[in-house]
Amino acid sequence: MAPLKVIKKASHALVSVREGTEAREREYLSPYAGLSAESRRATREKPCPIRTKFQRDRDRIVYSNAFRRLKHKTQVFLSPMGDHYRTRLTHTLEVSEIARTIARALRLNEDLAEAIALGHDLGHTPFGHGGEVVLKEIYSQEFSHREQSIRVVDVLENHGRGLNLTLEVRDGILKHSKGYGSVVPEEPNEMPSTVEGRVVRFADIMAYLNHDLDDAIRSGVIRRKDVPKECTELLGRSHSERIRTMINDLVMSTRIEDGQMLLGVSQPVSDGMATLRQFLYDNVYRSNQVHTEFIKAKKILSELYYYLLENKGVLERELRKMEMGSFPPGTAQDRMVCDFVASITDRYALNLYEEIFFPAPSF
Repeated sequence: MAPLKVIKKASHALVSVREGTEAREREYLSPYAGLSAESRRATREKPCPIRTKFQRDRDRIVYSNAFRRLKHKTQVFLSPMGDHYRTRLTHTLEVSEIARTIARALRLNEDLAEAIALGHDLGHTPFGHGGEVVLKEIYSQEFSHREQSIRVVDVLENHGRGLNLTLEVRDGILKHSKGYGSVVPEEPNEMPSTVEGRVVRFADIMAYLNHDLDDAIRSGVIRRKDVPKECTELLGRSHSERIRTMINDLVMSTRIEDGQMLLGVSQPVSDGMATLRQFLYDNVYRSNQVHTEFIKAKKILSELYYYLLENKGVLERELRKMEMGSFPPGTAQDRMVCDFVASITDRYALNLYEEIFFPAPSF
């Protein structure tokens, strides 16, 4: 009987770990923070004795196939051979770090911010935003990587069962993206429902403005002296200086108004970020070097897409290799092909293209 009592005590102690974390959240976090004890899932689950719901979401994302594939997906420069260029995975980690720093400073829920940040690009295509443009053209104008990220966590992961993430994390993933528009859109429904989700939205642009500039200089597409003077004077001359300026300014500029925590940056820093973003669009994202590679990527993904539409057996084989063989009944083949093409890495696309379209060596 003694061992049974020990087990019961241990079980009770484990339950109190999660409950203790939830209690500390209620005591310490800002009134505007998301509380894990109040979060919800589409399908109810038995609570974990140690981890909160947001901590479980974070772990499910990190252990997912889609997360691991991010390491071989392009950020800006296609299939980079250099060891120091960012990939979609390193971008995600940088967004997570920035989001956690901001959340900690504002006494928000770091676990919620981290889970959203780690999951925000799970649906991103190979070959950067170029892949997204291709699928808009050949599959549907409604295709977007943010909605594909939700499809990944709801449908494609876990052999078709999805990850059953909390509604707060799903909402943050869906509404993280601002494209070329304003970070704070005019339509309130386009903003995440939680302050942590809005933090990730800011962290995303802070991360890519800085690391895309860094990679563009490293690649030789631009030179350091090409960066607009107003950007270096307002934001800083190095990656660390610019990140520090943006984070500090957001934390100091955030205010409470009408019972809401309103995130924002000062007008000078906002102007500097806008100028830097326009500079990147004009001189990096639309540069001849990046555009030339995009044309190649478009050809590869388009031809793979149409080939798989016409060769169901090959599609089924590749889906099994990607552990994506389980779809809801009635899923159209073009939807499956789109899911497959959006999920593969740059390397996978290049290898599959060579296998299908290059002539086999003769013996």
